Amino acid sequence: MSAKKKIKYEEVSLKKIKEIGLKLLKKIEKGEGIYLEIPIRRLSNIVFDKENKKLILGEKIAKRYFLNVAHSKRFMQTLLVLSFCKTLLEEDERVSLREMFYSLKRTLPNSKENTFDEQRESDAALVDVELILDVIRERLNIGADPKGNVVGNIVIKDSLFGHEINLSKLGLGGWAIPSNVEHIEFKKVNADKVIVIEKNAAWERLNAHMFWKKWNAILIGTKGQAARGARRFIQRLNQELGLPVYVLTDADPYGWYIYSVIKYGSINLAHVSDRLGTPEAKFIGVSMTDIERYKLQNWTIKAKEFDLKRAKELMNYEWFKHPKWQKEIKKFLKTKRKAEIEALASKGLKFLSEKYLPQKLKEEDFLP
Repeated sequence: MSAKKKIKYEEVSLKKIKEIGLKLLKKIEKGEGIYLEIPIRRLSNIVFDKENKKLILGEKIAKRYFLNVAHSKRFMQTLLVLSFCKTLLEEDERVSLREMFYSLKRTLPNSKENTFDEQRESDAALVDVELILDVIRERLNIGADPKGNVVGNIVIKDSLFGHEINLSKLGLGGWAIPSNVEHIEFKKVNADKVIVIEKNAAWERLNAHMFWKKWNAILIGTKGQAARGARRFIQRLNQELGLPVYVLTDADPYGWYIYSVIKYGSINLAHVSDRLGTPEAKFIGVSMTDIERYKLQNWTIKAKEFDLKRAKELMNYEWFKHPKWQKEIKKFLKTKRKAEIEALASKGLKFLSEKYLPQKLKEEDFLP
């Protein structure tokens, strides 16, 4: 075991794993059948919590029994991942999803049966573990692929290595957000807002123009749908530091859904929305109204059938029922046109940093 003092979340996660193990052991000693209780992760059990503005799992629970032929392999796989997480936390190791799969894949003695045949099986077992423990995988020292960059007047400390990093001095590339940001400490913050940008080109443009310095902002580029590490980092900036969050995406259903995932959480990860979502986030653009306001009609793109289908799906989601969003989506369906952030470059390369975003912020022109 590492001599390094354990981070608090590691101690909490370890305690929860041991409690599950002891509970199963007591049942075995009493001669009782053992099982795991796992919240059901289906659309029918996903609820939109209007009061707290997040997607959550409902109250439906499934029991997975060891002595049920239909359950036994999945039961074994879940316990293998639980045991693996315990080892990671005790030995202070961190792994990727792929590394976990290869670490646990093997053929059971005197059989042709493998513990895991494909990574999707170990990934699914890890989700079960998250559900059972009510702990995000990052707090089990397992990370997904990192994605996203940050720049701004903020100094952070990586408690794993003891390094302090000044995010205002990392050049055009900024700081790459790791998959696990639980060990990051905020040491010094001289910013009053966070702006999250879907497109990397727009993030680089704003960084190059020093928008973050002029507008006292932290800029986060997600490069498409925000990764878990980025979403958790955004949430921490908002909840721990009280910084308002504004999200800039393309004017299309996929950009709007990227925003909603940052704000409310996602359908697939509803069980961790409270640790990844930022309910107070606001949409700063690009909106359908912007197309008219900034005369971008000649730089729009014709929507395809799957764009229109996706827009209709968004209209039916409870979290897009706000009148302003309904109006926005209806306008998209009527015009059948979409616009990318890059379309703003048609007004000049400094338009985004010197006109568009400043005007939005001054006028508080946001969507909820």
